[in-house]
Amino acid sequence: MIEKQTVGAITEEWLKTKEGYFLVDVEVSKDNVIVIEIDNRDGVWIDDCVELSRFIESKLDRDVEDYELEVGSAGIGQPFKVLQQYLNHIGQEVEVLPKSGSKFTGTLLAADEKGFTVRTRQKQLQPGSKRAHMTDVELELEHSQVKYVKYVISLK
Repeated sequence: MIEKQTVGAITEEWLKTKEGYFLVDVEVSKDNVIVIEIDNRDGVWIDDCVELSRFIESKLDRDVEDYELEVGSAGIGQPFKVLQQYLNHIGQEVEVLPKSGSKFTGTLLAADEKGFTVRTRQKQLQPGSKRAHMTDVELELEHSQVKYVKYVISLK
């Protein structure tokens, strides 16, 4: 079986030659189906996916072990998997689904290895008021507290 670490290392070697690209995910199934997701702040070009596919094929020997290879971009509207995706979307609207609550949207303000900060609007009771009003709230969440975070596609 082809090792995930081997494919990841080959992919990282190629990524060093491509400005702005980063690895999102590598999956290798038991029957050697290899799926690689890459991303770039400015979008992923099909020519780069083809080039990466050929680069990987040049490093793996089908005579030793057969495999199926798929190289593509991280899907738009798909949950973030790596920190760089969070960093690329700072200042943009994201959808968050906490493990203990309902999903909400907000503006991604910051992110690091531990978590991220989102500004959202929530109903809150203000001191001296009898009813709740919509208020901007900054929420700091750890990655372990959410099921997913993903970019909100706006057609405005």
